[in-house]
Amino acid sequence: EDQAALQERNRIAREIHDSLGHSLTVFGIHLEGALRLLHANPKQAEELLREIKQLNTDTLQDVRESITALRSDPLQERSLSEAITDLMTEFEKSTGILPTFDNQLTSNFSHEFDLVIYRIVQESLTNIRKYAMATEVNITMIQSATELDVRIIDNGKGFDLRQNTTGFGLQGMRERALALMGSLEICTAPNQGCHVIAILPLTERTDYDSLTIG
Repeated sequence: EDQAALQERNRIAREIHDSLGHSLTVFGIHLEGALRLLHANPKQAEELLREIKQLNTDTLQDVRESITALRSDPLQERSLSEAITDLMTEFEKSTGILPTFDNQLTSNFSHEFDLVIYRIVQESLTNIRKYAMATEVNITMIQSATELDVRIIDNGKGFDLRQNTTGFGLQGMRERALALMGSLEICTAPNQGCHVIAILPLTERTDYDSLTIG
């Protein structure tokens, strides 16, 4: 678990470095171009400034997500349903798309169990926003007597899973599910959208704050 946490922090650090580094470079290039074209071609200069504004919005969202991912307790005394609803609201603000949420939970879980579910949904929404170009996103949580079925489905461009077995935070999600003796499956293909399916067994431990998953 300590090794998984270290890998997660290193991944987030790389994402912050790559995202900010790229964004600041583009900021500089676009600003230089806008200044050069300000008088000669005001319309083109305005287009560059609009691109900078959008890039700024996207970069701020990346930073917020990275900070949230580093928090020791991102739930912050909210219920799991409330926390996921807040993730959906943030997703809508940055994409214009409000995911649907089919919440069929019938009982409460331990804080650590909730945290694993939250991280899986959070990582999935982050990937969709960054890469999927989706227009529809659906989140379902279905509880039976023996397991919890969590699914995040989008209609985006998908990807070739054979060429991306550890990227996009997929390995981290699998490790979180495995830590709860569960499983996580990715069903996707180019132009076929993506299904993230986490199956987490429910045991007596699930109802108590005795797990140690971060």
